[in-house]
Amino acid sequence: MKNHLLILTGFILFSATASALEKTAAAPNDQVHQRTQQSAPFALDQTLETFTKTVHGGVQHVIAKSADNAGQIKLVQTHLLKIANEFRKGDFSATERIHGAGMPGLAQLKKAETNDIKFEYEALPNGAQIHYSTEYPRFVEALHEWFDAQKSEHGNDEIPAHSRHHSSPAE
Repeated sequence: MKNHLLILTGFILFSATASALEKTAAAPNDQVHQRTQQSAPFALDQTLETFTKTVHGGVQHVIAKSADNAGQIKLVQTHLLKIANEFRKGDFSATERIHGAGMPGLAQLKKAETNDIKFEYEALPNGAQIHYSTEYPRFVEALHEWFDAQKSEHGNDEIPAHSRHHSSPAE
């Protein structure tokens, strides 16, 4: 009987701890979502965002959920162009404000010289993208860590037909 009571007590403690950890993990995502909405000019609930890693870095897409939403599309395009230009100058302050200075990969990205990483902006009919690429393994690793943190904290929306577009990791 003592063993059953001990096992039951352990199970209750484990369940309570797991529930507390789950609630703690959700809080930073809520905070990140709030800080993102404060800094992004577009409505997060009207857009989809993905971070797809590639061999040389990755691609960030932000698109409007509705292709007819010209206002949101313009806001997305303006914002991503601004972010790409800031990143080219080594200015990651927007990312730091949202995710904090300890965001994985960020410290290494901030060490890159002007031409070490390419940040190629492209307007899309329904939004925009930034293609991040480098030939330096330490910066590829930093970009991958940064992308993983982005996906973890923001989520990674599913964009229809998107996986076929990036089916080759060689991009």
